Amino acid sequence: MIQIQHLEKKFGKLTVLKDVNIRIKRGEVISVIGPSGTGKSTLLRCLNLLEWPTSGSIIVDGEELLSANKVDAPKLRRKMGMVFQSFNLFDHLSVLENVCIGPIKLLAMSKVEATRRAMRLLKMVGMAEKARSMPAELSGGQKQRAAIARCLSMNPEIILFDEPTSALDPTMVSEVLSVIRTLAKQGMTMVIVTHEMSFARRVSTRVLYMDQGVIYEEGSPKEIFDHPRRERTRVFVNSIRDFRYDIHSEDYDLYAFEAELRNFCNKYFLSDETVQTAVQLAEKLLQYIPLSQGEVQLVFRYAEKTGNLALEILMPQELPAVVDEIPADIKAALTTENALHEDIVKRNDKMVRMVKLFIHSEK
Repeated sequence: MIQIQHLEKKFGKLTVLKDVNIRIKRGEVISVIGPSGTGKSTLLRCLNLLEWPTSGSIIVDGEELLSANKVDAPKLRRKMGMVFQSFNLFDHLSVLENVCIGPIKLLAMSKVEATRRAMRLLKMVGMAEKARSMPAELSGGQKQRAAIARCLSMNPEIILFDEPTSALDPTMVSEVLSVIRTLAKQGMTMVIVTHEMSFARRVSTRVLYMDQGVIYEEGSPKEIFDHPRRERTRVFVNSIRDFRYDIHSEDYDLYAFEAELRNFCNKYFLSDETVQTAVQLAEKLLQYIPLSQGEVQLVFRYAEKTGNLALEILMPQELPAVVDEIPADIKAALTTENALHEDIVKRNDKMVRMVKLFIHSEK
């Protein structure tokens, strides 16, 4: 249905999309995930020409869009609807009028027919009783469902969703996702930029992970969420959050370290007991590292998906093994999960010695 080849988008000297290649088949539901600022929304806007690509090719139903002398962008957007994160309803029109205006103005549909069809769509998204309401009278979830009905009123062949739940209160997210699930069951072709990982897993036929302007990895939901092949994908889908602390000498400020670690743990609602355990374990391990012989970095990794907190200590490769120096009684206390181990790994293009310790699980 849609073929994207070597797509690139620049804003001045900033390259947002780099050599993006995608094929979208009719009936597919593709979720696009990845960190903020990696070009996901820009990709959607380039697809329906709200942003003009710097270079590359977009072929829709066999028609090349970017090489034509005159592209009929409004015609394309009737075929390729878009639902924005900020709803974009006309505030001076009722919900029913918002849904009717497109078919009347652009499809030459009669007001009677447009109204009948709009009511059917509003009923489908659970908004029929709000048909006469003004947007200011609606909740965020209701506005987004009205926006979806407005998009459907133009009979699109594909719908692009740009983070449809990001502007919503958490209690309203499920009502919008339920509507999208219904469309997926009906066979609607959709490309969804989303941060709702569990939703992307359930509804998608394919998942694209974007990072730094490229399609970094793609595959089925099971492949991406259960068996990602690449490191950045693994970190992202497990919602791994890092806290790094550099130690430059044996006179490091223990209290500053503890305060920064506590702030990190509080951000992700980890308990005070977990903070204290992490500080104590790090302090015990550091007793066996010659801090005067090179910079040491502590990396705490919290996986939101599993609730696990782990500590990695990175140090110069030439330092002696640490685990061998730890007394048996302390080692036994540290390895309640048999997770304390040491290895030589590559970090930032250089080999370093790493001690890794499982600290605690909040779940």
